[in-house]
Amino acid sequence: MTGSSTTHFGFSEIPLGEKVDKVRQVFDSVAQNYDLMNDLMSMGIHRLWKRFAVRRLRIKPGDALLDVAGGTGDLARLMHERLRGQGDITIYDINAAMLEQGRGRLADQGCVAGIRWVQGDAEQLPFLDHSFHAVTIGFGIRNVTQIDVALREMVRVLRPGGQFMCLEFSRVAIPLLRPLYEAYSFRILPEIGHWVAKDRDAYQYLVESIRRFPDQERFSAMLTEAGLFQVRHHNLSGGIAAVHVGYKV
Repeated sequence: MTGSSTTHFGFSEIPLGEKVDKVRQVFDSVAQNYDLMNDLMSMGIHRLWKRFAVRRLRIKPGDALLDVAGGTGDLARLMHERLRGQGDITIYDINAAMLEQGRGRLADQGCVAGIRWVQGDAEQLPFLDHSFHAVTIGFGIRNVTQIDVALREMVRVLRPGGQFMCLEFSRVAIPLLRPLYEAYSFRILPEIGHWVAKDRDAYQYLVESIRRFPDQERFSAMLTEAGLFQVRHHNLSGGIAAVHVGYKV
């Protein structure tokens, strides 16, 4: 967080300035197999989570939307459907390899009109204040170096009355499910990463980053601290993931 000279990278503590490059290296490594790995790791359930998350958005044709850490294009494609091609979606990601993969996927699916791709850091959004009707981020906020800084930036570019939505892995809310989920996460997922993506360490980091991320209540409090109102969350699959929404007054 802000004010500290170190931050976490998975379970390790590293100098604050090193995390951006380390995260970039992780996603450079996994970009080509990212979608396949998501399907394997979640047994395809991540697609249902994303549809649920986008249905929580109060958007309409003509709106301007920003999807931060959106390199895969999954959320943007679903929002594009909701807008019926009438609106503007900016897909913003720090990782060029992820943007390249996402751009190719959406082009193959015919999602081109009204979509632009921008590379940059979530902590320094290159957009004017009050630019977007909605700002989203899916499975990306936990990889940001200073989460509070990124949240303030996303609130800054929201229009008054605009909606923020975050889909992220969270804290399992069902006690009986926790040991099974822990065993699956730490024993099986890195091995899937090793055999499919040829990078066990990258998926070990991703699992560890989930454990370091704040639980639902703490993250909701962070959204309020960043300037959002009417903040609430929806647990998905027993809290394995959660959708957080809030509004800018």
